[in-house]
Order: sequence, then C-alpha cells, then structure tokens
Amino acid sequence: MDRAEKALELRRKGYNCAQSVVCAFSDDVDVDEEVLFKIAEGFGTGMGGMQQACGAIVGAVMLNGLLNSSGEANTGSLAKTLGVSRQLTQAFHERNGSTVCKELKGTETGRVLCSCNDCIAEATKLVEEMVL
Repeated sequence: MDRAEKALELRRKGYNCAQSVVCAFSDDVDVDEEVLFKIAEGFGTGMGGMQQACGAIVGAVMLNGLLNSSGEANTGSLAKTLGVSRQLTQAFHERNGSTVCKELKGTETGRVLCSCNDCIAEATKLVEEMVL
C-alpha cells in the first residue's frame, strides 16, 4: 500500500484530512501515529470546522516542518522550511484551484474544485515529491 492509499484508508476510518496526511507518514517522521493524530485533530474541516485552510495541505506543511526543521531557533533551517512550505502550498493551489477548504469543497458555489479524498491524495503526493 502506498502512502496515498494509506492516507485514504485512514480517512475511511474517520481521520480528518490533516490527520490522514500526517499519519500516513508516521514511519517517515519517526513520530508515533497517536501523537500525530492528536496534533492534527484541531485542523479538521478547515481548521476548527471553519472551512478555512485545507487540512490536507496543512498536514503536508506539518510534515515538512517535522522533516526539515532543526528543532532549534536561529539555526538556519527556518528559511528552508518556509521555502518548501511555500512550494507545497503553491503547487497544491495550482493543481487544485485553492487552498481554502470551503472553496475546494464548493460549499458556497456548489462547484467542487477538489474532493477531500483528492486533496488528501494530492497533498500526500506533494510530500513525496517535495519533502522526502
């Protein structure tokens, strides 16, 4: 099972979009899946249910931090982490038309740009392409 399939399986189990993405990479970041699940829980449905920032791309950005940050202030990793986060977010926007949950889901327009499952799969692929 590849990571996108794993993320979608987690989604079917009831994980939110952010949880699905970050937990699919638990082995890669050497963080217990339960810890990742807890960290990502509040990002569901566009951050606290507000349908703002898409949880799938938020999960991808979290993974970028886990994999690229030195874990200490003023060590030089910030520029790389921010740069890769920007690239992830821009690529996600280019491929899907937005990074905003309600726009992606078509909540206000009735026009779905990208389903939650497709956002999860896309964010997972972007992590594989740009972060790992």
